[in-house]
Amino acid sequence: MKKLFTLATPCLARVARVGALSGSCQIVIMKFLATSLHIATVVFIISVAAPASLHAQKTDMTSTDATAGNELRVWLVTAGPGSAVWERYGHNAIRVLNTSTGYDVSYNWGIFSFGQPVEFIIRFLQGRMLYMMAPFDTQIMLDAYARDNREVVLQELDLTASEKLELQAFAENNALPGNRDYAYQYFRDNCSTRVRDVLDMVLAGELKKALSDTPTGKSYRWHTRRLTKIDPLIYTGMDALLGPRTDAELTIWDEMFLPLSLRDEIRDFQVVRSDGTVRNLVESEEVAVSSTRVKEATAPPGWLMRYLTLGTVFGIAFASLRLRLVRQSAFARRLIISAASSWSGIFGVLGLILVGLLFTDHTFSAWNENLFLANPLLGVLSIALLMSCIDLTWQIRAQKISAVCATIALVGLVWQITPMSGHENGAFFALLLPGHLGLAWGLGADDTSISEAHNAPKPAVN
Repeated sequence: MKKLFTLATPCLARVARVGALSGSCQIVIMKFLATSLHIATVVFIISVAAPASLHAQKTDMTSTDATAGNELRVWLVTAGPGSAVWERYGHNAIRVLNTSTGYDVSYNWGIFSFGQPVEFIIRFLQGRMLYMMAPFDTQIMLDAYARDNREVVLQELDLTASEKLELQAFAENNALPGNRDYAYQYFRDNCSTRVRDVLDMVLAGELKKALSDTPTGKSYRWHTRRLTKIDPLIYTGMDALLGPRTDAELTIWDEMFLPLSLRDEIRDFQVVRSDGTVRNLVESEEVAVSSTRVKEATAPPGWLMRYLTLGTVFGIAFASLRLRLVRQSAFARRLIISAASSWSGIFGVLGLILVGLLFTDHTFSAWNENLFLANPLLGVLSIALLMSCIDLTWQIRAQKISAVCATIALVGLVWQITPMSGHENGAFFALLLPGHLGLAWGLGADDTSISEAHNAPKPAVN
């Protein structure tokens, strides 16, 4: 994420460093597990960096007649994924070129500012992010994407003179200081949906009318998994934080929250003109910036068995506390208890985050059924387990807490198979349920043998 500018005039953006999220244009997201969830949510999220050091040109566009409209050319600009988490979803903008004056600007709806870091963090945690729109010099933008090795596709749009003028006038007005801010939502109202809506506006609603009722068979979660496939930790963290609302089926209109989906959908879209003629919306397409990056995944990974395998390993390790060999070895017991304490602590923190999200505007993380597995009580269990390494009487407390957590997880499993559950989180159950069951069973060992092992006199050393 990068630092941002302030607009000196409606059409002049002076920038030190610019950051933008897209695609969900969403979501600054944490490294789950590896960083013990040091970032609270995604996050789901967000997403695509706008190029750095982009300086918008000043413009004078007061002509509104047909001649002025014919002097304009309009493109949809789509940038491919980058390396950073927030760049995984791509980015887009609308380019307008005045062939008479040479004015060439790209309107970007994916800008956010770190100018007031405390306010930024508070808004981020509350799910009330403010994004803004700003115009940038097109060539400088393309050069920045080239430096980042990100592909850029330009699709010139076959709009009428009046449609071009309407689009330009709207964008210029939107860039005014009093109009540029908007309440960002990483799936429903991001940089790509703003571009989509502007195009739909100048097309008199034809885009939405044609695409809003066509199902895709995919969901927000499906796309999030697909685009985070290359990083298992980010994938797991985001998947854990996304709630059941992300599992609803999307229409093509919804799916255009992704810049690359918007690009692909308008490629063959046809517009019926006032004279009855049917014309392609995209007049021409070119790759303005090529990239050597591997293309984004076309489908999410099938990692259920990986999660189940890892979960089973934890479950067996925790269950080994029941073995006599482990019970009679203070070192082995403490090693496993320490691992179980860390495991419980990590997912206890996740549980606190999931509860906290219920009191924010992160609507796509609300009522997360992963609370059956990662509940705040695990934090208490983590402390009890550590204390049991010092005072064995704490093992009884830990065993009771673990049994409660395992019971809650089993209730969640039953809930999962009922029609009332709309949360697609089977992989998370595969990852955590074996650990819950193994730990609850392992902690049920007879305290007497453990106590004897710990209190036994150490062998004399000659």
